Formats: sequence, structure tokens, C-alpha cells
Amino acid sequence: MEITIVTEDSVQTAGYIHSAAWQASHRAFCSAEFIARHTPERQTGYLLDKMRKGAAVYLLTDGQPVGIVSVTENLIEDLYVLPPFQNRGYGSMLLNFAIERCVGTPVLWILNNNDGARRLYERRGFRATGRRHPLSDTLSEIEFILQTGEHI
Repeated sequence: MEITIVTEDSVQTAGYIHSAAWQASHRAFCSAEFIARHTPERQTGYLLDKMRKGAAVYLLTDGQPVGIVSVTENLIEDLYVLPPFQNRGYGSMLLNFAIERCVGTPVLWILNNNDGARRLYERRGFRATGRRHPLSDTLSEIEFILQTGEHI
């Protein structure tokens, strides 16, 4: 297994992972039209834009590409594992890797309906701060921060 920084040479692979995993995770609550817009090409552009603005995007491979994560200072985003590789520890591996690269206390945002992500992050010591970004009447992003031993 290897985690490497995404470059312009590997960003299309990262964009494919982002697209496939994002579509799978959002299919249950987003319209088919909205899902269809998140193509590998669009997500590649999204990641390139983030990289140009200072984010470090990382690619996890285990014989083949399986997941990505991005870090901008202390903000962890875009943690996606391809559906066939989920529930095998890859998400935890990417999360731990990202935490080590944060400058300051790690923070992340998840959708309020993403129970799998919530379980992953809470197992690692993240706790909800109470901050929310409403996206619709039923959907919002919730901020989580990594609690250290002295804060638990």
C-alpha cells in the first residue's frame, strides 16, 4: 500500500475516484440529474482547482488506486474510497494520514445523513462542534474537530 501526493499526472485518477465514490454516496438523496453532473472530468477540474489554491491531494493505491483525501492547512476534505474497497480499513488509513499532515487541530465537515463517515470520524476522536451549514430543508454539513486527550 502506498499514499502519494496527486500531481497533474495522476489527477485524472483522483478525479475518477472522487466521481465514482461521490456518486455512490449521494445517490440515495440527490436527483439523478445532479448525480450525473459529477463526472470524472468535472471532479478532476474540482481537484485541480483545489490543488492550485494550496490543497494537497493524496492518492491511496493497493495494487490499484482505491481512495483519495485532501488537506488544506487543518481542513480534511474529499476522503473517498471506491465502493468495492470500502469497509476494508482504507478510509481509516487515509484519515490517519491526513491528520498527520494537518497544521493545527484537524477539522472536517460531513453531511448530517452520512452515518458511515460519522462513525469513522467519531471512532478516531472527532466530535461535532455544533456548527452547521444548511444545504436544504433536510440536508446540512456538520463540522467535526479532532479532540485531543486533554479535551476528552
